[in-house]
Amino acid sequence: MMAPALSDPDTARLDALEGEALHRALLDRVEAAWQLCREVHPALPRPAVWLDLRGKSAGQAHFGRGGLRFNPVLYEENRRAFLVEVVPHEMAHWLVHHLEDGGRARPHGREWQTVMRRLFGLPPSTTHRFDTGRASPAPFRYRCACREHGFTARRHALARRGSRYRCRHCAQTLVYCGRQVFEKTV
Repeated sequence: MMAPALSDPDTARLDALEGEALHRALLDRVEAAWQLCREVHPALPRPAVWLDLRGKSAGQAHFGRGGLRFNPVLYEENRRAFLVEVVPHEMAHWLVHHLEDGGRARPHGREWQTVMRRLFGLPPSTTHRFDTGRASPAPFRYRCACREHGFTARRHALARRGSRYRCRHCAQTLVYCGRQVFEKTV
C-alpha cells in the first residue's frame, strides 16, 4: 500500500477551529479529494457538500442529491479521523459511481476498495469506530433477559403502536423501562 495521497491535517490547528472555520476545513478536504479523483476521471462532477446527516452514519454519498452528506456531530468530535478516513471513503463512492456511470458496482466492492488503496493509500474500511452516543441518542430504554437496548423516538413510537421487537441474542420480546437522560458535555 502506498502512502496516503492527501496531506495529513495539522491536529493542533484542527482542534482550534470553531464553527464556520471547521466547516471550511471539511470543504477544503472534500475539494482536495475531488481534485485527486479528477486525475483518474477528469469529467468527475464536483459534489455538493452538506453537514446534515444524523444518526450513526459518519458520511454518505448521495447520488440523487448530487453530493456528499456528513454528520456534523461526529465530525466535531472526531475531526482528524473524519478528514483522514471519512472524506476519502465517501469520495471513493462518488468516483466509483461516476466511473461506472451509475452502474452495478457494489458499494464496498472491488472497485471501491481499489480506489481506497491505490488512489487514497488507505485501507478499505467500511465502518468507523466513532462513539455515536451524542450523534444518535436513543433515550428510550427497553430491556430483555440479557441486556438493555436504546430506542430512538421513531422506534419507540412504533413499539407504542403495537410493533414488537425481539432481542437478536436471547430472542425475548423487549419491554419498555423508561427514558434515559443524556448529559450534554462541553
